Amino acid sequence: MHLSTKPPPWFWVAAVLFLLWNGMGVWAYIADATITAEALKAMPDAARELRLARPAWATAAFAIGVFGGVAGCLLLLLRNRLALPVLVLSLIGVVVQMTHAFLIADSYAVYGPGGLAMPSMVLAGSLFLVWFARRARMRGWLR
Repeated sequence: MHLSTKPPPWFWVAAVLFLLWNGMGVWAYIADATITAEALKAMPDAARELRLARPAWATAAFAIGVFGGVAGCLLLLLRNRLALPVLVLSLIGVVVQMTHAFLIADSYAVYGPGGLAMPSMVLAGSLFLVWFARRARMRGWLR
């Protein structure tokens, strides 16, 4: 079976869409990292306490997840084989962040079932990107 080294059009569409998705994650990280005292005061008490109790390593995992996702998607668009390890690192950041949020801090108790939607999409997107980069690498689309 001959595999083309030229990616199909859907490769570019997926890479751009996931770059935009991860760009929104970077925006969310920056908003979280630069939150004002007034914005914190406006939060419900339980959410504010959860946010203030978050350890630095969980915040670092958030940064690794989103900035790694952007870098990995840019590497996909550049057809660089480093996209795969960078996206694996991003996935590790997401898993560490979610582990803290749901197993250590019990965000579920604060946000309820509705609070699972976005984290579930983030995890699914990160898993997809690792699969996607691996497939692209195996098909010769990345150099």
